[in-house]
Amino acid sequence: MKKLFSSYDLHGLELANRVVMAPMTRTRTEDNVPTELTALYYAQRASAGLIITEGLPISEEGRGYLYTPGIYTDEQTLAWRKVTDAVHARGGKIFAQLWHVGRMSHVSLQPGGADPVSASAEPAVGTTVYAWAEPGVARPVAPSVPRALTASEIPRVIEDFVSAAKRAIDAGFDGVELMAANAFLFDQFLSSQINTRTDNYGGSVDNRQRFLLETIDAIVDAIGGFRVGVRISPFGRLYDLRPYPEEEATWISVAAELDKRQLAFVHLNYQPTLTAVPFPAGFFKHFRSLYKGTVIGAGGFTAELAESELQNGNHDLIAFGTAYIANPDLVERLHNGWPLATSDHSTFYGVIGAKGYTDYPTYQSV
Repeated sequence: MKKLFSSYDLHGLELANRVVMAPMTRTRTEDNVPTELTALYYAQRASAGLIITEGLPISEEGRGYLYTPGIYTDEQTLAWRKVTDAVHARGGKIFAQLWHVGRMSHVSLQPGGADPVSASAEPAVGTTVYAWAEPGVARPVAPSVPRALTASEIPRVIEDFVSAAKRAIDAGFDGVELMAANAFLFDQFLSSQINTRTDNYGGSVDNRQRFLLETIDAIVDAIGGFRVGVRISPFGRLYDLRPYPEEEATWISVAAELDKRQLAFVHLNYQPTLTAVPFPAGFFKHFRSLYKGTVIGAGGFTAELAESELQNGNHDLIAFGTAYIANPDLVERLHNGWPLATSDHSTFYGVIGAKGYTDYPTYQSV
């Protein structure tokens, strides 16, 4: 049997295979609360060894896109319980991704119309968020200019993450993934190109990674380390994230620090793909020598490349994203060599209802 379809012991959580459903924002809720369709969508894909949900904003402040289901109210928490119950009923395992977008937001989404927050008042240019262009008119708009979080506010944001993690466990999730990739809040603190602070959260590599590590430690204290994964995207270039001095040193330091914490996993998001990511020579080998725990790889994997990476020991689990939209039975299709269905990009985001969400058939029912 190919390694991709073999079971995996994730620190006591037995995964049926090494296929992970990657987190994918779908903007499918009208009131930021998961629905019965949300539960069906994830349950349809429960044959994955592990599902990681779309990013769940941990607070109103952490929201950067309309129609994304959060995890900061009682109503949301109860609704997520229906999702986890549906996944578990089909034998699946599911982690909640905890999300704060930082500067990738717009005043129309912020409490009281406030400015979004970030490491510094450095705006993201040449990119968009999905927000209110005017009352009642939703469309992609430029992110608003952020303000810098004060040092005294950072404990509040950390507590928002802790509260969301506790809610996730109460909602029946098997664990949480901290979204520290893709140019969102933690990436903004890690980058010296965005983070121009002069306090204990800016300047040196140690200072720029402090917010991320303090948040991880607080969540671990609250729910246990083996229930906590972290998603990062070294050398990522999304959403106006540019090269910066000490970039390689920053990620090497992060790898060493994450290894100390005995987490569930580190989820490496390659942009745009494993074969095209701009890693310096020898970086991945160095990273992997420092972080010795479970590694998930995501970014344009085919079944063949996934199997190769598992066999050579570079990764332990492989995440598939877009392929899961049109193929709820992706594991079965890959295992049997069945052709993959093509998804309709026009229904990826912002469509309310089943179309392009829960109406893709399995191969055997076509």
